[in-house]
Amino acid sequence: MAAEKKIIVEGTSDKRKVQEVVNEPVEIICTNGTIGLTKMDELIDELFEHDVYVLVDADEAGEKLRKQFVREFPEAQHLYIDRVYKEVASAPYRHLASVLLSANIDVRREFL
Repeated sequence: MAAEKKIIVEGTSDKRKVQEVVNEPVEIICTNGTIGLTKMDELIDELFEHDVYVLVDADEAGEKLRKQFVREFPEAQHLYIDRVYKEVASAPYRHLASVLLSANIDVRREFL
């Protein structure tokens, strides 16, 4: 059975960090930076009828990708790490866990 929740991240280091924190079946999808319109359309088709969360870096590239999702897939919920940490992969586990928990995503207790 496929995971109902999908989290969009930029890179594999972000994906690994989120996987360590999450404590429920969630599919984490890497965009590897900005994506073209064709790839975005394919992704939207795949994500339709799922709970989608966008968790990208707090930098220029991340904001560009976030704006693309706002425009092309407004149903997605956007999660934000504190700008102090800049990248999802460099955010402390406790901070990342609280961001995910605020979206009702179950996280491992040791990170709270």
